[in-house]
Amino acid sequence: MSTFVEVDHVDRIFALSNGESYVALRNIDLKIQPGEFVSLIGHSGCGKSTLLNILAGLDRPTTGGIILEGRQVTEPGPDRMVVFQNYSLLPWLTVRDNIALAVDEVMANAPKGERRGVVEHHIDLVGLRPAADKLPGQISGGMKQRVAIARALAIRPKLLLLDEPFGALDALTRGGLQEKLMAVCEESHVTCVMVTHDVDEALLLSDRVVMLTNGPEAHIGQVLDIPFSRPRHRMEVVNHPNYYALRGEIIYFLNQQRRAKKQQAKPTVAIARHGLEKVNLEIGFIPLTDCAPLVVAQEKGFFQKHGLDVTLSREPSWKAIEQGVASGQLDAAVMVAGMPLAMTLGMGNKPPLPMVSALTLSRNGNAITLHKRFYEQGVRTLADFKAAIAQTPDKVHTLGMVHPASMHNLMLRYWLAEGGIHPDRDISLTVIPPPQMVSNLKAGNLDGYCVGEPWNTRAVHEQLGFVIATDLDIWPGHPEKVLGVREQWANQYPQTHLALIKALLEACAYCDDRRNREEVLSLICQPQYVGCDPADARIGFIDPYQYGTDAEPKQLLHYNQFSVNQANSPNRVEGLWILTQMARWGMVPFPRNWIEILDRVRRVDLYGQAARELGLPGIDRDRDPIHFANGNSFNPNDPIHYLNSLSIKHDIRVEEVVIDSSITAAA
Repeated sequence: MSTFVEVDHVDRIFALSNGESYVALRNIDLKIQPGEFVSLIGHSGCGKSTLLNILAGLDRPTTGGIILEGRQVTEPGPDRMVVFQNYSLLPWLTVRDNIALAVDEVMANAPKGERRGVVEHHIDLVGLRPAADKLPGQISGGMKQRVAIARALAIRPKLLLLDEPFGALDALTRGGLQEKLMAVCEESHVTCVMVTHDVDEALLLSDRVVMLTNGPEAHIGQVLDIPFSRPRHRMEVVNHPNYYALRGEIIYFLNQQRRAKKQQAKPTVAIARHGLEKVNLEIGFIPLTDCAPLVVAQEKGFFQKHGLDVTLSREPSWKAIEQGVASGQLDAAVMVAGMPLAMTLGMGNKPPLPMVSALTLSRNGNAITLHKRFYEQGVRTLADFKAAIAQTPDKVHTLGMVHPASMHNLMLRYWLAEGGIHPDRDISLTVIPPPQMVSNLKAGNLDGYCVGEPWNTRAVHEQLGFVIATDLDIWPGHPEKVLGVREQWANQYPQTHLALIKALLEACAYCDDRRNREEVLSLICQPQYVGCDPADARIGFIDPYQYGTDAEPKQLLHYNQFSVNQANSPNRVEGLWILTQMARWGMVPFPRNWIEILDRVRRVDLYGQAARELGLPGIDRDRDPIHFANGNSFNPNDPIHYLNSLSIKHDIRVEEVVIDSSITAAA
């Protein structure tokens, strides 16, 4: 079915009298099908009515746009009609005349008799025949709202927009009008978008409920499909076995947002210089090719440009990175993508430590390397690897990965499970620091590993192993490394944090300009950074990728991705998949309040602010399902169903996670 209405990445920013601005809506992306009834729900101030006005053409988006049947909406028109909460009837006109006013305006070229017939039909449609000749002051509130609905439908709009149409009515009147609206919409086959605060109303009327997070920068937090068949009757809906579960889902979302509003911390500001609260920073990294943005920011002066005096601290392992940030020894660090979420949730029985990740530094860049002997045995595919494991049931095959919360671990597990290999029963996974992978493979301690470069290429060049898959064969474009800081640090040094994000954003863009790659390579290979042979680091980074097999080297242009294709957004959907995988393998319970956790950790708002101050769009990546290379997908609107659908997994625990804002460092 073709899309009828498309809300295409809409932002709405209002200028304030003090010269500042208020971001009401951020990156609203929504597709509505013909005849669909969509409800917008959220707390006051989340931008529901603003979005409705933009759909009506009564307001214009700051960026993005509305497409209705392939044409952009730029002004009000008869193809859209709004029903407001306050009726908006002319008090000196009768019920019939209020409806006729709209019909005569829109259908001016139609014969008078045809227009009269349309008016009379819609009077009967909403059950107002006895009141047709009465003035608005002579009828009840519920009847006035029926007049407004009849007037809206009489001009035969393609899109009916309802702004809390029943909010001011008593329960009995509201219930009757809801039933009448359902009947009218069924008969007219009209597409509807409704703003409401009433959860039961949304469930009764809607095909989908779109839940908006708190403002400022309100975004779509969750979209709930309502599976009730049509035509609907109130008692059948209420008695449906899924009704209370769906109702609970919406109420839980609203409660999350209420709690998140209370938890928003006000930063303490103490200016040091250049408008920054702190200028001397120590930032940790691991010697890998994708530490390039940090090295470039230092060597090309981007840190200095933004008023920062940075010391880069080369750390021996991701565990050291985690400990350094938790203790406050490091102000910030390049982290594996799942680490900020894992630290916030207290993975590994550690005290929860609220973290913030406002920038994705790199995407892709990993590979799965197996010992050369598997290739000599004929292993070419995952199925071959499974068969090789089965041939030696008495041997425990051990694969290395760099950290439990890393994409190396999560994607290696995903890859194995898709091939029918249970990563905790059929093999053994162990944590090895990246620089030690090759030596452990050579010593026979590992049968293979998943790691970033140059450690896969090193094994190929030394003829110790071969690459059976890169992450482009699993999930192209996945987040790899992120910027991580403690939440308390971000609140204490907000301008410093923003300057750090801006410096690294510029460095990421520099790294992804292919004309700079040779220079960037020479910078990262210096002893104080990666300290490797440039011949190892340039594979995939510049030159075609070598697999250590009979296959020809392949040019993988996005094997190391730093900026292009909105690479830097700390996208929440990607964070949600990470949460599902950590829960899948028993590392943490899946947080029932996942929207609250993701909004708190993956700060798209800070990323957007930094990008816009640099003159960049600062747009988040789409909130679409994630599509994997094997054809599977992940729906962000129902993560628990996704978890339950997986065949290879641990027992799934779902728990609400409440993080104490007062926590500043791990004990």
